Amino acid sequence: MELRQISTFIRVAQFESFSKAAASLGYSQSAVTVQIRLLEEELNVRLFDRMYKRVSLTGQGRKFLECAYNIIQEVNHAALSLSVEGELSGQLHVGTLESLCYARLPGIVRQFRTLYPKVNLQITVGIPEELIGKMDRGEVDLIYILDDPLYSNSWNKLMEEKEEIVMVASPALGRVLGPGKHTLEQLMDCPFYLTERDANYRRFLDRRLAARGRSVTPALESSYASFLLQVLETTEGLSYLPRFLVEERVRQGRLSVVEMEDLRSVMYGQIFSHKEKWITQEMKEFVRLCARAAPEPAPQ
Repeated sequence: MELRQISTFIRVAQFESFSKAAASLGYSQSAVTVQIRLLEEELNVRLFDRMYKRVSLTGQGRKFLECAYNIIQEVNHAALSLSVEGELSGQLHVGTLESLCYARLPGIVRQFRTLYPKVNLQITVGIPEELIGKMDRGEVDLIYILDDPLYSNSWNKLMEEKEEIVMVASPALGRVLGPGKHTLEQLMDCPFYLTERDANYRRFLDRRLAARGRSVTPALESSYASFLLQVLETTEGLSYLPRFLVEERVRQGRLSVVEMEDLRSVMYGQIFSHKEKWITQEMKEFVRLCARAAPEPAPQ
């Protein structure tokens, strides 16, 4: 049994496709087919069902997948244990959301660079689906996203912290609305400045409105939440964004949070790595700093 056969098996299981696995590894499809056939012959089991151009793991294949991840991690661990001595000086590539990159990561990166100045740190921004794809293809080491709790047998979840999503208003509109709790129905005539539909908190708001038979057409729509905040400070309107993104402006009186009676949302800041990748010390230290920067749990 060769290590490359095990890595190829993991890729085929991940993509559910011999051709896509071959493309990701830089092999020909016939080479991938041969490697899987040799692995099946050595194990004396059928790892994949191949029906109507679809590839799926058999029961034995699912059992072997867990073993395969463990083998790859142990090999990576052995290699790293021989090379890591003293001060951290490796590379770390993190994928994250624009909102987290804008509001949460600057402080984390500053601490990380102070503690580990020899580490080459790279940050890539994208939407969750893009970032998950990059992690699955091995293009990033970690992804830090905001979503409902996610899970996959192929991933390691390294952190999960609650993050509140709030309705936020421009100062002028905040004064008009006044104190106390409001309902979504009361706000429907206000101009909304919202992220694009692929943003998770936008999808949450749309679902809540759809449940009431309503929808909203944004007066302004942008993929950049940081841009929406700048516009909102000087133009009357509402937005629906993570609290960590707006809290500094709220403290300074440049924005105000609208207390809602029928719209309270909690999402989760989550950090994942792929099980095919060994969790390096650089990754562990980055996750540790992210967990320290996460909000304290709200009192019950």
